[in-house]
Amino acid sequence: MNTLHQVDILSPQFKANPFPFFARLRAEQPVYRTVLPDNTTVWLLARNEDVSALLKDERFANSRYNAMTPEQLGKYPEVHPAFRPQKWNMLHLDPPEHTRLRHLVHKAFTPRLIEQMRERTQTLADELLERVASGGEMDIIRDYALPLPMTLITEILGVPVHDRDEFHEWSKVIVSVYQFNNNWRVLTVIERFNRYLRGFFKIRRADPQDDLVSALIGAEEAGDKLTEDELLAMIFLLLIAGHETTVNLIGNGMLALFEHPDEMEKLRRDPSLIKSAVEELLRYTSPVFIAGERYAREDVTLHGQTIPRGGIALPVLGSANRDETVFENADTLDITREPNKHLSFGQGIHFCVGAPLARMEAQIAINTLLRRAPGLRLKRSPESLRWRSSLMLRGLEALPIEFQD
Repeated sequence: MNTLHQVDILSPQFKANPFPFFARLRAEQPVYRTVLPDNTTVWLLARNEDVSALLKDERFANSRYNAMTPEQLGKYPEVHPAFRPQKWNMLHLDPPEHTRLRHLVHKAFTPRLIEQMRERTQTLADELLERVASGGEMDIIRDYALPLPMTLITEILGVPVHDRDEFHEWSKVIVSVYQFNNNWRVLTVIERFNRYLRGFFKIRRADPQDDLVSALIGAEEAGDKLTEDELLAMIFLLLIAGHETTVNLIGNGMLALFEHPDEMEKLRRDPSLIKSAVEELLRYTSPVFIAGERYAREDVTLHGQTIPRGGIALPVLGSANRDETVFENADTLDITREPNKHLSFGQGIHFCVGAPLARMEAQIAINTLLRRAPGLRLKRSPESLRWRSSLMLRGLEALPIEFQD
């Protein structure tokens, strides 16, 4: 295992095929200590059983403020004011704060809203494909997988659609770094993002509309409301999580189908398989490869490795989803796999609130592409495709294809 510390788990080269590395971890060192490029020490959890347990383990906190000693917290640089609202990001909160915010967003982000978006999603998927049909080629990421969820989440929130390109540029910077709360690279982006959203909130407070931002501004739970910073952190999370992960699901999913033409043809012949197919693509490609960091509230020993109080444990969903002890033929893509208890949306109280939206978008996007463009072909070899640099996410920079008669 001496060579494993040399692997940069954030690099595009590693993201292209991280699965052999984590297979070795599951077999030999399921709790693995490593150092990230910013010199942060973390412990990677690779086995399904351990990842599942960590996501619900009360010995670990999502907020470092609930785990670290005052001395440990004092070693962190002072947070710039632009980053402070992100303290209220639900991904970084524990009960009771998390419980309260989760209840508030659920009152606005309802299954009924998702169902109402189904027809709009289908219309948008058709429109996006019509735009590129005459050209005979497209980049699935740029022309389809990105504009589809970005347009939908901005419409759900009520943000003008013409701002979506700028939002994507902002989010690309944010998700490309680790622990951006202390990373000056993203300061300008965060300040612009905050300034835009605060101005937008003023508009919606004065003139509420039938959108999610207006609903969140007006949402109440036991007489409680979101503060300005909580609202900002919530919209920040929904905008980024509401499109970045779905872009990866659609892009990674299509690449996996290109690499498994028999499975692609099976789905093309029987579109009713799309629900199980998307669940399998979630498992097989793991668009969110690593879940948010968990901080040890006390010294915790797992498989002979001690994660000290304040230490950062990272649940590797992409490894858990390929665990041979849980999934038969785990490295094989099987769009009819049942059961399929993958962990791609997490578990426990932090289970992804946007899971129904992501599933619906991917089901419609993939089936529509296969139906409308039966002669799809990759323009480049899978080995030549470039993957984005990110700790948490796994997704392609581009996926160029061409249409054949």
